[in-house]
Amino acid sequence: MSKYELGFIRDEDLFLHVKQTVEKYRFSIDLKRFNANLIDPIKLTFDAKVYNKNLHTIIESEIIRQMDKSNTNHIGYFHQNIFRYINPDWKIPKSGFDLINENAKIFVEMKNKHNTMNAASSQKTYMSMQHKILESADTTCMLVEVIAKKSQNIPWKITLNAQQYNHDNIRRVSIDKFYALVTKDPYAFQKLCNILPTVLDDVMMQQDTSTIIHNSVIDELHHLAPDDLLKSLYLLAFEHYDGFR
Repeated sequence: MSKYELGFIRDEDLFLHVKQTVEKYRFSIDLKRFNANLIDPIKLTFDAKVYNKNLHTIIESEIIRQMDKSNTNHIGYFHQNIFRYINPDWKIPKSGFDLINENAKIFVEMKNKHNTMNAASSQKTYMSMQHKILESADTTCMLVEVIAKKSQNIPWKITLNAQQYNHDNIRRVSIDKFYALVTKDPYAFQKLCNILPTVLDDVMMQQDTSTIIHNSVIDELHHLAPDDLLKSLYLLAFEHYDGFR
């Protein structure tokens, strides 16, 4: 009997996919990586004083922000790759679209949020889909959004050069409708969301959580200026400025 009771994916496949996603969460950060985008010590000083937090806490918050940015990509991996376990006809191509089913002639661009793309990116994606359906009239292209404004499977309307375009074979689809299309179960996505915490609990029981994050930032900052984190941050950012050497 299935433990997770999802008829559209095997328990072992769901467990493996969640496990692979969790393992991508492993995060190592040192001072060089922490400062890769040039940390602003003046902002961190304001943050510490305005929010009445010690600098150690503020630095840890900045590290978590950087980790979160990285982990957003890992959630994209989860959403994109699960469909190959549901139906082997769904493939992850090496380039181009995010997900394809050549037998069904469906080509998918997947986005986490409905507002991820700016106007230029949306136009470029739409034109790529136009080109694809011109190659074959029975092809369908989809913009699938995990967090959409509403549940939908509608023609994607877009404005190009002040003219509005839409085509029945270029569609804007919320993730619940896409799961329904792939699995033939209209509540498949809701069922997955319900069981996901349980699967994660099972996966985490097998993980050594002490190895998930390796963080040497604070230790390295202390080497710059022992017992003075604020001075370390200013030395890091302004080491070539007069008065900071």
